Amino acid sequence: MKISFLYILFLGLIVFNIDNIKAQQKTFINYTVSMENPEQHKFQVSMETTITETSDFVMPIWTPGYYQKMNFAQYVSDFDVRDKAGSAVTWKKRDENTWTISADKQTLVTITYNVKATRAFVASSYLGIDRGYIIPGALFLYPEGKINEASKVQIKPINNWTVATGLLKLKDKPFTYYASDYDILYDSPLLVGPLESLPSFTVKGIPHYFVGYKMGDFDKEKFIADVKKIVESASDLIGHIPYQDYTFIAIGPGQGGIEHLNSTTISFDGGGLTTADGRNKLYNFIAHEYFHHYNVKRIRPIELGPFDYKKGSRTNMLWVSEGLSVYYEYLVVKRAGLMTEGQLYDNFKNNIIAFENKPGRHFQSLIQASYNTWSDGPFGRNEDEINRTISYYDKGPVVGMLLDFKIRNATNNQKSLDDVMRKMYTKYYQQLKRGFTEAEFRTETEKIAGTDLTELFEYTTTTKELDYQKYLNYAGLNIDTVTRVLPTSYTGIKTRMRNDSLVVSNVDYESPAWIAGIRNRDVILTLGQTAVNVQSILDIEKNKKANEIITFNILQGGVKKEVNLKLENKLNKSFTISRKENLTELQRRILESWLTKN
Repeated sequence: MKISFLYILFLGLIVFNIDNIKAQQKTFINYTVSMENPEQHKFQVSMETTITETSDFVMPIWTPGYYQKMNFAQYVSDFDVRDKAGSAVTWKKRDENTWTISADKQTLVTITYNVKATRAFVASSYLGIDRGYIIPGALFLYPEGKINEASKVQIKPINNWTVATGLLKLKDKPFTYYASDYDILYDSPLLVGPLESLPSFTVKGIPHYFVGYKMGDFDKEKFIADVKKIVESASDLIGHIPYQDYTFIAIGPGQGGIEHLNSTTISFDGGGLTTADGRNKLYNFIAHEYFHHYNVKRIRPIELGPFDYKKGSRTNMLWVSEGLSVYYEYLVVKRAGLMTEGQLYDNFKNNIIAFENKPGRHFQSLIQASYNTWSDGPFGRNEDEINRTISYYDKGPVVGMLLDFKIRNATNNQKSLDDVMRKMYTKYYQQLKRGFTEAEFRTETEKIAGTDLTELFEYTTTTKELDYQKYLNYAGLNIDTVTRVLPTSYTGIKTRMRNDSLVVSNVDYESPAWIAGIRNRDVILTLGQTAVNVQSILDIEKNKKANEIITFNILQGGVKKEVNLKLENKLNKSFTISRKENLTELQRRILESWLTKN
């Protein structure tokens, strides 16, 4: 098939007549991206725009959807500015991500620079001999104070490569795309390479596409049928589809995904579909990123738009945007018929175990984890002596489950958290066309519940212990929180080999190793007089008994030490979730509607 037909078929991009666009927007900022010598891992970027006497141009420090400072500007080199006649125009680097360009009068200039792109990661641009991946915020400068400017982007692919993106494709302009403003441009990554298109499908008459690089060998028709079920389940929950087409962009093997208004970029390897556990993880992942086009892109905290590309946009509400998206990824997949009831309970069990086993639950609240993700990371800090952080990916979905069951019980199963999400979508996105505040989210939730929800919201603002039994009982569910003594002993150490040294990678807070004085990054030299490896620690826990003393020779901060570790019994709570027997009528209705209906 011809390339132009492929784009229409698998990208579903709306074809715009350039004259119609000009009628709507008289001026453009024009970008051209080349990828000569891809083995050098550098994109060549050309930016054509008009400047006044002095104009600042900024490279974002982050990309929306990945709440970390990325310092994209550090990868820019060979910066140059020329006027229409080809003469050099004066410029200087004002700060780490701002360039100031000066001219005597209003001048059409061409700004050129290279961007090094070596990291194959969903939040970073990458270029190699095999493919290219463009994070627009990592490649395109914007004129300061003018994020509402429209732009055109022309890609110059090599080796007959094709392009996948959510950007609008211009008619009769090969590999040329349009963004009405910088929020749209920065929200639309591009994958370039020898791409494969899976069969397209429609939901409510709207086309959906799945395009990717090295997706692997799997039953692609079955997979696409399942992805369609996921889209149907999620869109049925909200009751509306806001885009004109949607593209799943599989960027290759790896980890991570980022959501966008009409696309998502996901690390993807179809080989994971060969096992039940692999399918469960992959379908949850796809459902999570897809549901984000509702929850965070449209149902969004008010701080997340317009974005602050120079400093980042902090919010206390990522527990809603991310945590509740985890909650709904499970329900979307279950209601799509792609997950068993047991798998659903196990997913929540795993979140609870991850949360309960972190000492950070005693120190950091959900809203603090949300706000501090810029420094802590989405999964919490790992380098501290005491891990005082949590992940909103773990506690968020659990609080979402408890909140949902409370609403269902309080309203005699007439309302649910689904109704809250629909209300936030229709009122704040469709009607008010803005994000919501913390107070508004709580107010709308309590209105739908018809009752005060102080305890549930205290679970987000404090470190108060979660009352699992109370809220799961509303749905006729039991959770096993009994502490049991396991037959193995316990050190509290996790290790890894680094070169020829056994390095401590984690020490559980208040564990036997912690009490003995062993800390992260210590090197274990010997056990007594015996050489060690990772298996040595595992053998201790398997073969030794509680109260036995193990002598460790360690290197701590460059100083050799001998420490005596007293083993303890390994204690465990399973947090297994299961149905109770003899449910009340209300419990039965809550559970069945939660499992099967929106």
